[in-house]
Order: sequence, then C-alpha cells, then structure tokens
Amino acid sequence: MPAGTRRLRPEGSDRPELSLDAEEYLSYLSVERGRAPRTISSYRRDLSAYEDFLRGRAVELSQVSPPIVQDYMAFMAASGLAASSRARALAAIRGLHGFAQAERGAAHDPTEDLEGPRVPQGLPKALSEPEVERLLGAVQGEGARALRDRAMLELLYATGARISEVVGLSLRDMDFEASLVRLFGKGSKERIVPVGRVAVRALLAWLGPEGRPVMIRGRRTSRDDAEALFVSTRGARMSRQAAWTVVRTHALSVGLADRVSPHVLRHSCATHMLDHGADIRVVQELLGHASITTTQVYTKVSQEHLRRAYVAAHPRARASRRAGPP
Repeated sequence: MPAGTRRLRPEGSDRPELSLDAEEYLSYLSVERGRAPRTISSYRRDLSAYEDFLRGRAVELSQVSPPIVQDYMAFMAASGLAASSRARALAAIRGLHGFAQAERGAAHDPTEDLEGPRVPQGLPKALSEPEVERLLGAVQGEGARALRDRAMLELLYATGARISEVVGLSLRDMDFEASLVRLFGKGSKERIVPVGRVAVRALLAWLGPEGRPVMIRGRRTSRDDAEALFVSTRGARMSRQAAWTVVRTHALSVGLADRVSPHVLRHSCATHMLDHGADIRVVQELLGHASITTTQVYTKVSQEHLRRAYVAAHPRARASRRAGPP
C-alpha cells in the first residue's frame, strides 16, 4: 500500500477507520479551519464510506479518476441516500482530494469538474406574526440586560439582518435621526436599511443611562469593544454565539425554542413583508441578497400562505360536506 494511504483506527474503536490522508484532512479542518465537531463527525462517516468503496475496487486515493467518483455518486443515489446527504458527501470528498493535491502532492483532483446533485430548495420556516409578537414580548424587566435583549430581538426582526451583521454593528452604524442602520453583509458588502419605530425606541432605551452605559461602566475595553452597539455583561462586543443564546433563551420562555433561531427571524421579516405587499426587489435589497433568485424562495412561502387562507375561506375551495348534483 503506498505511503500516506495506510489505514488508521483513531483512539476509540467505534470511530471509522480512515487513511492517513483522510485523518490529516480532518485534523486540518478541525484545527486550522475551526469546523464544528458535528461537521467533522459527519465528514468522517462520509469519507469512511467513500474509502470503503475505493477499497472494494482495489483503488488507492491517488489513483481515483473522475469516472470512479461518478460511480460512487451513482452508488449513493442507488442506495437511497437523499440529495442533501449526497451533496454533503461530495463536499467531503472534494475537500479530501483538494487537500491531497495541495498538501500531499497528489497529481490531480478527480472532483474538479464534477457536478454535484441538485438539492431541492426547502422553504424557510417563518414564524407567524402572533408568534413573533410572543417572542418580542418575552423580554421582561427594564434592567440593562433586558434592554439589550429587547433591542437586539427588535432589530433582528425589523431589518432581517443576519446575526453576524447585528453583532458586528458599531455605534456609528446607527443613524437615529433618519431611522437607518448600516449593515455589512457577506464579503463586507455594505447596505443601508430602514429601522422601524418600535426597534428604534428599543435601541434608544438600550443606549440610554439604564442600558449600555451600565454594562460598560468601569470596564477596561478595547477600542472595538468601546464602539460596539451590543456588548456583553463584561463590556465586550457580543459574540455570535452569545447573541444566539439571547434569542434561544427568550424563545424557550414562550415555548418557541424548537421553532426559533436568529435566521428564523430573518425569514419571518422577509415573509411578513411579502405577505403585506412589499415588492420583492425591496426585500432583496433589505436582506442583502446578491441575486433575486435567492429572495424568490420567500415568494413561495407567501404563496403557500395565500393558498391556505384561500382554502380555509372560500366556500368553493373545499370539498362539499355532502354530495350534491354535478
């Protein structure tokens, strides 16, 4: 067996056996790329299955050709794996071959020109408007933490911003006179979006004497922390995970924990705007989508909402309770 392809069984016999190349690739993902343990575990299973397939054909990793990868994709499809699972497996396989080429001196990448399976696009799961009201009303009290959490939830729903965009906001990004906020999306692309009156009031309360100043009082902070719109109880800029916890905590308090994430508020903002007649181009600009096709998925949500309302309300839309003449 060529050097670098010998199989290793990591500590713990329940973990799949992998080649040295695959183990080093997973280590690279974990240590250098910071991938989550769950992602590493999924990739480990995908790569183990792939290497078992190669071993059954007596093919080493360095000998894999595009037709062999295509055969494996066909094998997975014939085994009944969902398109999403096959797409994830292909991502792991692409990564392994790319790593082998860049770091291990492999002569080629057999996945370079391979097209992945088409994954059906699921509809975003938006909250209903009453559910959003329950969540936004979940924050109790007028202490600094409550003022911060209320302002954050209102801003997420008001703007449809990503959680990373909200925690990245600095004080200078808010224009309260014009009720606007400057957001920095993917690729640091800047966009200016309006903020509704309720969210503005919540933000002003948070920035008032009983809110943010209480959290930063007496704290030694960096320049970035000092300029952050949302800070932790330690006076530091809030992390994405800390903000996610804020959303989760208040969702749990009103029985919506299994329905709510920061991204669900983004979905809900877009869906409710379209439900109330907003132009899709306006929603595209609000969300910072580079392509209108990304935004169009929300029109499907609104059409489904319209269909349900129609079936529930129109007397001719439902089957008659008793048979009548044709």
